[in-house]
Amino acid sequence: MSNIRKTFALIFLLFIPLFAQQSLTLKQVVLERQTISPQRLSQVCWIPGVDKFSYVKDDALYYESVDGSDKGELTTLNRLNEVLTANNLNDLGSFPLFSWFSQNEIWFWDENKLLIFNVQTSELKVKNEVTEGGENTDFIIADKIAYTIDNNLFISIDGKQVAITSDTNKGIVNGQIVSRNEFGISKGTFWSPDSKYLAFYKKDESQVTNYPILNIDDHPATVKFIKYPMAGMKSEYLSIGVYNVKTGKTIFLKTEKNSDQYLPGVTWSPDEKYIYINKLNRDQNHLELTKYNAKTGDKVSVLFTEDNDKYVEPMQGPFFFKNEPDIFLWLTRNEGWNHLSLYDASGTRIHKINKDDWEITSFDGFDDTGVYAFFTAAANSPLDRNFYKLNLNDYEYTPLTTGEGVHTVTKNNHCNYFLDEFTRYDTPYKLNLLDSDGNVIRTVFEAPNPLSGYSIGKTEIVKLKSEDGFDLYGRMIYPTNFDENKKYPVLVYVYGGPHEQLIENSWLYDAGLWLNYMAEQGFIVFTLDNRGSYNRGLKFEQVIFRNLGTEEIKDQMIGVDYLKSLQFVDSENMGVFGWSYGGFMTTSLMIRTPGVFKAGVAGGAVIDWSYYEVMYTERYMDTPQTNPDGYNNSSLLNYVQNLKGKLLLVHGTSDPTVVWQNTLLFAEQAAHLGIDVDYYPYVGHQHGVRGVDRYQLYLKITNYFKQYLMN
Repeated sequence: MSNIRKTFALIFLLFIPLFAQQSLTLKQVVLERQTISPQRLSQVCWIPGVDKFSYVKDDALYYESVDGSDKGELTTLNRLNEVLTANNLNDLGSFPLFSWFSQNEIWFWDENKLLIFNVQTSELKVKNEVTEGGENTDFIIADKIAYTIDNNLFISIDGKQVAITSDTNKGIVNGQIVSRNEFGISKGTFWSPDSKYLAFYKKDESQVTNYPILNIDDHPATVKFIKYPMAGMKSEYLSIGVYNVKTGKTIFLKTEKNSDQYLPGVTWSPDEKYIYINKLNRDQNHLELTKYNAKTGDKVSVLFTEDNDKYVEPMQGPFFFKNEPDIFLWLTRNEGWNHLSLYDASGTRIHKINKDDWEITSFDGFDDTGVYAFFTAAANSPLDRNFYKLNLNDYEYTPLTTGEGVHTVTKNNHCNYFLDEFTRYDTPYKLNLLDSDGNVIRTVFEAPNPLSGYSIGKTEIVKLKSEDGFDLYGRMIYPTNFDENKKYPVLVYVYGGPHEQLIENSWLYDAGLWLNYMAEQGFIVFTLDNRGSYNRGLKFEQVIFRNLGTEEIKDQMIGVDYLKSLQFVDSENMGVFGWSYGGFMTTSLMIRTPGVFKAGVAGGAVIDWSYYEVMYTERYMDTPQTNPDGYNNSSLLNYVQNLKGKLLLVHGTSDPTVVWQNTLLFAEQAAHLGIDVDYYPYVGHQHGVRGVDRYQLYLKITNYFKQYLMN
């Protein structure tokens, strides 16, 4: 074994009795994953007002007390459906997503009706409802629900429907997601803490280009147009309205009309007097945390600014303490790592809380006293996630979970008990109950190994170095019955872009089961998180700025060189596969390092970044007008002639994210140059292939690599 390999973690090896070994099937890993995935307790949450928690298992809702002396079944899907049927409501296909309304009542949606169900008495009542066809529902108090129909915004107050907007121009859209889900934006409405006011986005996308999506189900085919702002082109204009529920009046924050800007992080002050906005310029290099009067819309002040010579990327607004409008926590990566600071309402930083070189991956709220805050961080290693308690009196933070693995923790109302959902490379799923110091009170549930009867090869983590000294983590899955004296073909699975980390210290080191299946077919399966990927700090990510595809390729080639150094690797038969940014990386590796990979499959690939959306692309590339060299260097249309080996492009024909035009342009250029490229369109599918067609997709990919790397 080569001495350049650096093993980062213990080798994961499933020891399986020889008489019980089975082989994974493609149908299992694609269409029947639930049969070979770890059992989990879903919807784990605390019951309000008591030291009890609940979870869903096998379509039934269960509860347990903290000490475990009181536990049992609360209700089942069958019981719910009996009650729904008796009330002339629709049956449910699975246990619904719910929240606790009270100690004995849960609430959930059944189409357009918000229902409250008493788990003790089985009494059911309609708490509220929205107009049929209503979407984007949002509420804090169930008596008031915001929702949209087409491009307008409504609220339902005790079942009475009230129109907030009435725009007839379809280019004016109210109450929906803006900025194409970037900057942490996940919705378009924002209730004030006591639901007296509703803030909402209004976007004017009338100048944004219409993009055609072909529908061949019609006879003849028809075209649906979506708004798709490409890099360097006209984008949407945003404003923020504030609706007063009592008066029925709407005012708009004075954020400058018809301005190229982004307005993420909409946050109410606890006293409902002010709204805070992360105003971000279109270049995405200047942020102003701006305070507005919620009643007049007037700009009150800019609390502080953040500037970066590359980009600023706000993912959330300020975190206010309950009933404390004059102090907040702020989470930002702009000083290198995703860290917390404490600010007063004037914008003065009181204290920077974290100073170490690791990332906070989520802020997890406060306790009911305001003394403690909680966060999850990758402090031990970029591959692990542990849960921390922060004392806001002395700014000290202590881990409530420790060691290797990924912890997802849910706190109760008083933050004296915690439910810790845990996974590690050798632990499929475990739910532990913790006390206020992080001590394990008991294990509530531990899943058996779902692959104990299967012949799964070992998985190991390797740590390499980038040319500028960063640690690069790789995952290698070995074939079943691996023999180091044999030569094995290689499949490299790649993503490589921002906001994604493929390798974590979770079950199977976060490998998808299809990768294990491919290893079982006789491939060495390798994945590397290159520079530019997530949770490694700003410097690690920003190396890709203005030149996507270049530094990422360098790091992937470090992985390739490592593979070539291994005596059991058949370096003449290497393949690469990825989707979306991974499709861009796959195609890049095939034509910008020609001859290294014998075969590649690129799904939903960006081919030329000038055809991708404004918000994402301009953050990392600026505009085609200001960075023509970067766009030229990263455009894969300029390298088609370099293709050696076999390349299969697959794409959903209704993809609204990476539009179909990308790979069509590549296919067109290949035809002009007489270059042989394989192509398969997935008709009607969007940015990914779902349902039964997904099996055919992975059958095609599997056979493609077998055909060209094993023969």
